[in-house]
Amino acid sequence: MRTILVTGCAGFIGSNFVPYFLNKYPTTRLINLDLLTYAGDMNNLSDAPQNDRHIFVKGDICDRSLVESLFREYDIRGVIHFAAESHVDNSIKNPGVFIQTNVNGTFTLIDVAYKHWMEKPFTYRHSVLDSESTPPRFHHISTDEVYGTLGERGLFTEDTSYAPNSPYSASKAGSDMIVRSYHHTYGMNTIITNCSNNYGPKQHDEKLIPTIIRKALSGENIPIYGDGKNIRDWLYVLDHCKGIDLVYHTGLSGEVYNIGGRNERNNNQIAERICTLLDEMKPKSSGTSYTAQITYVEDRAGHDRRYAIDATKIETELGWCAEETFDTGIVKTLTWYLNKYSEKA
Repeated sequence: MRTILVTGCAGFIGSNFVPYFLNKYPTTRLINLDLLTYAGDMNNLSDAPQNDRHIFVKGDICDRSLVESLFREYDIRGVIHFAAESHVDNSIKNPGVFIQTNVNGTFTLIDVAYKHWMEKPFTYRHSVLDSESTPPRFHHISTDEVYGTLGERGLFTEDTSYAPNSPYSASKAGSDMIVRSYHHTYGMNTIITNCSNNYGPKQHDEKLIPTIIRKALSGENIPIYGDGKNIRDWLYVLDHCKGIDLVYHTGLSGEVYNIGGRNERNNNQIAERICTLLDEMKPKSSGTSYTAQITYVEDRAGHDRRYAIDATKIETELGWCAEETFDTGIVKTLTWYLNKYSEKA
């Protein structure tokens, strides 16, 4: 039974990944390391298998002695690193926390992995994970925000220069560079994936789509930054999990793969679509539309105008593609949240 350390899996993406991965690979054990900050919730893991193949450890990725003990005790043979501070607004208010977790935490993890797996530098630059000659793999989950902002045209590719514009994206760019350096300096078997905006079940309330849903259902104003024309490429979380799985197992060592949904929408379109669907799925007794609750608030500092990923590399080289369009994915997302709120009622 192979043992993989996964980090931050009581959060949004990780908690969707764990049950998917364990159900697909019955001979894999996951050691789940999570500090359970405000963004982590053990309830997110209620649908994960509760057995000796999923071992939860509450702890900090910056705690070197703890990380070292996990590598020794469980003979960790791979790392899939989700753990990160991720909310841009919070990074503007308290950037130091983002540097500590995203930069120092990633360094701690990869440095411990390097010392546990490798006695001396060597290179497997063109190998895939399943080759018998390759060492364990360190897979770092990152974001398209490291690339900065786009104009009205163009897409982020794996060759786009980094130009982060917030403390959050700067901290993720720093962590990407640390992982890259451990491949090129020490020959570690690393992979980096940069994803576009995720949405779906279990996302924290602070994020855009859950905020729109929550505010709409509570009858409050739905706050949209600025003019609402900031554009993101939206990726359904389970599509992202499948992409991570594929890259972890078949991606080339040392490579970067961008995972995007090819679903560009601006914030106005997101809010209006959700409100229109709620009008159908949970109509107000008054008969009025939820769209009347949409309001505009002062834009946040350094708000990037547009992100959009070119997923050609992962599509053509590894055969992945997003299965959900935004229209199909948002219906699944709304259904999950409506069930969640009805259970609490």
